[in-house]
Amino acid sequence: MTDSTAHAGTVHLIDRQPQVTGAEMLASLVPPPQFDNATFETYRADDAYPSQEETKQILQRFSGQSAPTKRAGLFSRAKKEAPQKPGVYLDGGFGVGKTHLLASIYHAMPARRKYFGSFIEYTALVGALGYKNTVDLLRGSDLLCIDEFELDDPGDTMVMTRLLGELVNSGTRLAATSNTPPNALGEGRFAAQDFLREIHAMSDSFETHRIDGVDFRQRSLDGLAKVHTPDEYAAAIARLSGEKTVSDDSFDDVVRHLARVHPSRYLRLIDGVDVLGLRDVHQLTDQSEALRFVAFVDRAYDEQLPIVASGIPLHEVFADEMLGGGYRKKYLRAISRLVALTHS
Repeated sequence: MTDSTAHAGTVHLIDRQPQVTGAEMLASLVPPPQFDNATFETYRADDAYPSQEETKQILQRFSGQSAPTKRAGLFSRAKKEAPQKPGVYLDGGFGVGKTHLLASIYHAMPARRKYFGSFIEYTALVGALGYKNTVDLLRGSDLLCIDEFELDDPGDTMVMTRLLGELVNSGTRLAATSNTPPNALGEGRFAAQDFLREIHAMSDSFETHRIDGVDFRQRSLDGLAKVHTPDEYAAAIARLSGEKTVSDDSFDDVVRHLARVHPSRYLRLIDGVDVLGLRDVHQLTDQSEALRFVAFVDRAYDEQLPIVASGIPLHEVFADEMLGGGYRKKYLRAISRLVALTHS
């Protein structure tokens, strides 16, 4: 294989030790670049799943917009009113547009102070600034959007729900998407009993809306990640690095490096990179490694970074026992995103 490190424009993720301050974390709490212009009007509801259009209209009213309504027919459903609770919680499968709708709320709501971040970003902010300082910074904000609300870490969940409780009491409105592990807590049940024992009355702040549908990313793809032979990989890295900043690392090295970098810094890890290169991809069998890779894939997808990879196809990166376990939904979402990025 050609040594691609000699090409200008090639970088190695494993050489990076990103540091992020609390102020930088707070400033970064905005929608990812791909959702900079997300609106309710650009959300493509699938007519085969009426819950998509219904939820969109509910969220428009939640955001203070007048949602257009179709002429009522004899058997049409009655229009649902805007949520009366301070928060909305969007539950459903991956690829049905929950993040797009969440970003649409953020852009549509005429708020003076509003924030948008993943669950991991908010818990990292608490870790960097301390709980009290984080509450003081966010108190008084008009809107807090939480993407991919995690339900699998009781400690982080308790910190986050306590934080949200304090913010709701100060007048903050909430919007969240769910990342419920279906085999662990039951997909579609924000009020699952195991979770209720952890968050107590926090669920009372949210009105849950289920969004049905199929993964939009797979509507135009065959569901298989694009993979390169070693020679094809080397040629692609050499060609792309002539005009773009391309990372080139072995998959093993990246997986090991992710264990040394907090997930809140994964976005900074790929800062300035235009294309991700992963050599010699193999199947992951360690749950911790796999979950860190999922978090990394989420950040790469936020940035819409194309992936060039060799080894096994990335849709096979998670072992079968993982796909049948409590984190199934996370892994399937990551696979969907990996397929899309290898075809970018």
